[in-house]
Formats: sequence, structure tokens, C-alpha cells
Amino acid sequence: MVIATAVISGLANFFNKFGLQALGKNAYQYTTLKNVIVALVLSLIILTPRLWPKLKSLTKKDWGKLVLIGLVGGSAPFLLFFKGLSLTSAVSASFIHKTLFVWVALMAWPILKEKITKLQFLALGILLLGNVIFEGFKGLAWGTAETLILIATLFWAAESVIAKISLKDIDPTVLAWGRMAFGALFLLGFLLVTGNTAGLFTLSASQFGWLFLASGLLTGYVITWYAALKKLPATVVTCFLVIASPITTFLNAAFVSHKLASQNVWGMMIILSALILFIIARSPRATEVISRLLRRRSPEATSSSQ
Repeated sequence: MVIATAVISGLANFFNKFGLQALGKNAYQYTTLKNVIVALVLSLIILTPRLWPKLKSLTKKDWGKLVLIGLVGGSAPFLLFFKGLSLTSAVSASFIHKTLFVWVALMAWPILKEKITKLQFLALGILLLGNVIFEGFKGLAWGTAETLILIATLFWAAESVIAKISLKDIDPTVLAWGRMAFGALFLLGFLLVTGNTAGLFTLSASQFGWLFLASGLLTGYVITWYAALKKLPATVVTCFLVIASPITTFLNAAFVSHKLASQNVWGMMIILSALILFIIARSPRATEVISRLLRRRSPEATSSSQ
């Protein structure tokens, strides 16, 4: 499931560029339209006989969690991220956003009590290195744009932790509906308050096509994201989302630029190696074997054996 989420995210990143250009809308309007359509689709899904009883059984506390998820994950970070993206380079924005797994790991450790071994921390460091190499990162000039993107990333990290806790009592699809439905309401409210509604719904048939494609991908993403988060630790799920960036780059190389830099290949290899190491490190047996090997090679172990 988490692999499907990463693939959908990679496809969405690729097609969103064309969708935004085709619609001729600003980033706020484009994001709002996408989220509104996804909210409507999920509302239809939530009315099915399997999910409607689960929605009716929600407590006031559960509804509060849905509203919070809509604010923290489905609205505020979108506005911050796209505003920051409009003010800085795609490389800087992508690099900051790809640190999501780092912030989730730091939050999940004390809050969710997800155990992270030294070997897993090493894997996270290698994963970050793979991102640096893959993105061809040459330096980061910090300013307002970068701050906005970082805050958005921290919002999404907090959402991952809140969602993981909420999934103990709430169905993943119901939670996905809450994220998008309440998020869409917040986004529409933002457009109204800022007077940013001019020409919002004046779309041609081809523009609707791009919008429906982007909305379909976002619907698949949010459903599979919460389904994966229900079954796996938050740190693991966010680590695998890093694969989305290489998928986007490879699609761009295949259909747009028709070239692929060597740094992308090396970066992808490092990313995959880090993910494999992270998964292996989650096994108690693997950790035990590695610890034994390290003890055997330590100076103290060598001196005591002589």
C-alpha cells in the first residue's frame, strides 16, 4: 500500500505542473479546486453502506480530530507550501519538503513511542544524503519562501502523528474524508476572506480534464496514505514517500527533457539502499546480529580475548 502511495505521489507531482499551467489559475485557486473535487468524491464514498455506519458512530472527540486533520493536513500547509514555491526555486522547495521523514521520525519517537535504533538513524542519514545527491543540491539561501515551505512540512509531519493516533478509533477512509472535506472548507474560506475568487469556476472542457486527473490522483493518494499509516509506523510510511521524487524526475526525463543526469541515478541507488537498510534494521534479529558483529570487532572485545 505504501508503495502505491509513493507511485501516486510521483505521478501527481508530474501532472500537477501541467494542470496548473493548463488551468491558468494561481496556486491557491488550483489547490482549492482540486481539494473540493476530492472532498466531493470522498463524500460519495463515505455514504456507502460499509462506511456510513462508521461515520454515524463518531463521537464528538472523533469529529474534533477530523476538523483538526482538515486544518493541519488539508488546508494550511497547502497554502504555505504553494506560496513558498512561487517565491523560490523548485530545487530548494523539493529538498525542504523531502525532509518530512526526518521531522516525522523526531515526533514519532517521543509521541508515538516508535522505537528507532541507532542503525535506523544511520539509514535515515543515508536517506537524507541520497536526497541531496538526487536533487543536485548546491546550497540553500534561506528566506521567507524557505521558511514557509519548512512550516508547511512541519504541519504535514504533525498531521502524520495526529493521524496515526486518530486511526486507532477512526476508519482510514473516514479520516481521509475528514482531511479533505474540512480542509476544502478552510481553503474556500481563505479564498473568500482574501478576495481571491475571481474566475474560480470558469473552466473549459480541457481544463476540467486536467483538474479531474489531478483530483483523481489526490483521491488515490489520500486513501492509500491513511490505509498504509493504519498498518505501518509513521516513520516507515514517510520514508517510502521519498521514492515519489525519483518517479517524478524519471517521468520528466522520459516525456519532457529526454535526458537523465548521472546524479539522479546515483541518488536513487542511495535512496533505495537506505530504505532497504531501514527495513532490515526494524527486525530485532537483524539488530541483534549487527550488534554482535560490532562487539566482536570493538577494541575491548579484542583485548579481553587475548
